Amino acid sequence: MLTGWRRSADRPPAAAVRCGNRALRPDRPETGSLKASDPPLRADLLSILRAAIDAVDPFPLTTSALSDSALSQQVLCIAAGKAAWPMARAASAFLGPRLRTGLIAGPAGGMVAGFEWFDAPHPFPDSESERAARRALTLAAQARLEGADLLVLLSGGASSFLALPAEGISLEDKRVVAGQLMEAGSDIATLNCVRKHLSAIKGGRLAAVAGRTLTLAISDVHDPPDDPATIGSGPTVPDPSTFADALRIIAAAGLGIPPTVREHLERGAAGTRQESPKPGDPRLADSHFLVIANRHTSERGAADDAARRGYGVVVMPQPTRGEAATAGRAFAIEALRVASNGRPVCVIGSGEPTVTVSGKGHGGRNQEFALGAAEVLADAHSTALLASVGTDGVDGPTDAAGALVGAGTVARAAARGAGIGDALSNNDAYPLLDALGDLIRWGPTLTNVGDLHVLLSR
Repeated sequence: MLTGWRRSADRPPAAAVRCGNRALRPDRPETGSLKASDPPLRADLLSILRAAIDAVDPFPLTTSALSDSALSQQVLCIAAGKAAWPMARAASAFLGPRLRTGLIAGPAGGMVAGFEWFDAPHPFPDSESERAARRALTLAAQARLEGADLLVLLSGGASSFLALPAEGISLEDKRVVAGQLMEAGSDIATLNCVRKHLSAIKGGRLAAVAGRTLTLAISDVHDPPDDPATIGSGPTVPDPSTFADALRIIAAAGLGIPPTVREHLERGAAGTRQESPKPGDPRLADSHFLVIANRHTSERGAADDAARRGYGVVVMPQPTRGEAATAGRAFAIEALRVASNGRPVCVIGSGEPTVTVSGKGHGGRNQEFALGAAEVLADAHSTALLASVGTDGVDGPTDAAGALVGAGTVARAAARGAGIGDALSNNDAYPLLDALGDLIRWGPTLTNVGDLHVLLSR
């Protein structure tokens, strides 16, 4: 067990090591889409979305979790993912001089006392991701050698921000395979199963190097719910999947993977490559894992704000999954059924649907979800509004978090000579929604619990 816990938030922080050269940004970017001139329903919807994001603010969540922890007097820290910066800030402020050193692999926010920052990208790793992973393994080994605790702060995107290919595989090989799986519409559990078997740090390999380890995670994984082996590709927990599983995923997707990758996986399945640490591995016996926020946390934030505004609240029990546009239609149909009593109602859902890329357009899954829903709203002549956003503030390779649509979205598109169906078939939702003024732009929120969908009706 991790022992020697003592509160030290009021002590002076450790000296800063290095951070990015970007300007300090606030913990939570403003929504930006909310204007005084907005109609009341739209203004309410945007405020509800903002409340959902505020509910998964990593700084207070991390601080609260550390208050209940039992860390020793010497701590090394690795923060990786889209929420790495605010989580690292919380750890630095709380631990004070107990923090020996740390690293941040993720988007920059500003100086963090005691941490070195690696400007790694997402969703595809680069040499900075590899440098960060090597440094993380060094810190893990240092923690074991010095008898210190290793604190790992994980959030969505960590699989890309910390990336070290297994022996014989190049970083480009990993990028190619990940890109193929994403374009094939693979969900995160499937994608990360393959990633773990092409990696020297994922799938429990980081904790196997360390001694006592505590991982605090903000989960963007919904199926299985909050699976520690899937969040960030599970660098600190046992991995139940195998090389054979990864090969089956590749075969099912019909991918033409690089020969070096196929050879590596086949050798692993034949037992000539070392498997990832499995449940019961003694090297991970003192590794502890705690999820400190997930999709339900953001749902509660949205629900509480909607209730304060006088809306009846219904939260969908199951996460959204499947093709984004189809999921958007299904969500809108069910939400309109719930809203048919004529009373003010807010219907909330969350999850992470996928997009099988067949076109050459520009967009993201939340934008496709919203367009699919807009078709249903138009067919029903509904006055409701619907928004779908990525809680990280980034939807696909675009500058939008998602979109806010209504029944009028379809008519306004038609007036421009554009069709929803054409945009969806070419995976080109962004230009249409941009022209209509229906995009939501936040910038990175520095958190991530997946996607949030909200229908609001009066």
